[in-house]
Amino acid sequence: MRAARALLGIDQRQLAELSGLSVPTIQRMEASGSGAIRGNVDSLMKLVAALDAAGIELIGEGAVSVGGGRGVRLRTPQAARAQPDRAGPDTP
Repeated sequence: MRAARALLGIDQRQLAELSGLSVPTIQRMEASGSGAIRGNVDSLMKLVAALDAAGIELIGEGAVSVGGGRGVRLRTPQAARAQPDRAGPDTP
């Protein structure tokens, strides 16, 4: 989440506003030391949808990525327009 916020140049408060979540919820999600974001399904779906709408592509484990592993990246403007709206529960 921190990497996604850094790519967007936003703080926790702004991510909370974009996702419709509270700042404490964002803080709890980011505080997870395991690398996996924890939260209830509804909150995770709101977060994923907000990041997707802002142009963040979540890279899942095993997904095609030159560097390997999980992560985030900004979609290119063309790819953002070509992708349908989606926010699946299997997206980290």
